[in-house]
Amino acid sequence: MSKNFTSLGFMSGTSADGVDASVILSNGTDFCEILKEKYYEYDKDLFNQIIEIREQINSIKDLRKYKKAVDNLEKSITLFHAKIFKDITNETKVELIGFHGHTIYHNINEKISVQLGNGKLLSQLTKRNVVYNFRENDINNNGAGAPLAPIYHNLIIDMKKIKKPSCILNIGGISNITLVDDNKLISRDIGPGNCLIDKWIRENTGKKFDMDALISRRGKVNQVVLEQALEFYEHHMEKNLNKSMDIKDFDNSFIRGLSLEDGAATLTEYTAKIISSSIQSLATTSKINNFKILVCGGGRKNDYLIEEIKKSSPKNFIYELIDKQEINGDFIESQAFAYLAIRSLLKLPISFPSTTGCKKNCLGGVLIKN
Repeated sequence: MSKNFTSLGFMSGTSADGVDASVILSNGTDFCEILKEKYYEYDKDLFNQIIEIREQINSIKDLRKYKKAVDNLEKSITLFHAKIFKDITNETKVELIGFHGHTIYHNINEKISVQLGNGKLLSQLTKRNVVYNFRENDINNNGAGAPLAPIYHNLIIDMKKIKKPSCILNIGGISNITLVDDNKLISRDIGPGNCLIDKWIRENTGKKFDMDALISRRGKVNQVVLEQALEFYEHHMEKNLNKSMDIKDFDNSFIRGLSLEDGAATLTEYTAKIISSSIQSLATTSKINNFKILVCGGGRKNDYLIEEIKKSSPKNFIYELIDKQEINGDFIESQAFAYLAIRSLLKLPISFPSTTGCKKNCLGGVLIKN
């Protein structure tokens, strides 16, 4: 019988609003039990620092140019995670930490993905073994460095005994999908998630996101702007198939001049069309006609976005919130990195040619022993 490890996973997503933390008990293969999960919001200053520096970093040169600010931010983010560790492990013994950090720059053409988070410092502060830098080895093996959660998605499908083929659609800043079948595990980034809508709301209202899609629902989709934007996107994506995506790959300038409400509505429809079209493409290439799609991530809470995705999809695509499987859809990614940390410790692969495009099954993560 394989050994179970108690692992704490951290995920700071592209929304930059805070950190999801999950404690799991798992053997890194076919068993996982969720012990604890909690969300920790960044304070206003740290949130603003992340947004400001992320917008300044648009090249490797910028990483060097703003090195001092980046290093200071990395320390602040690491200290924030250390505080989380102290709180969430108050009555729970944790053996291992999966520390994703916060992505500040991801460019697969340059073969670089930078997550801010000092694994050595976190290990010193928590006195625990820490696994971090999950993406580098995949990129070094010609992979895209993302998505990394598919092997955990596969475990969810198996443990919940969900009929295959099934999909898990994660709508974060970027949307990605994992198709799980008896002999297949296929995954890819498929387009924007929350990133464009959130950016529009942040730039025009100062709020972090469109709560309950109240702004989007008041608007009217500009069909001319939408069709032109989708045409441009389709042409652009022909040159970037099977590559991981970053929020900086998307620009909301095409809705400039629209009202707040119409811009939000148009961006929602734009996002929904891309997601539904990408899922249809995956179904066609995989020769699958019917499957269930379990939706997780912050975007699943945007009822308007989910409605538009359904409208744009064939009737034989059944969308269901993953929460109906008694799993909190907010914490799939943090659970995944707790699970990936265990696999890293056991020297089991975390990425695969069919998920990231790497040339072989790849180990991942750097282990800092304490």
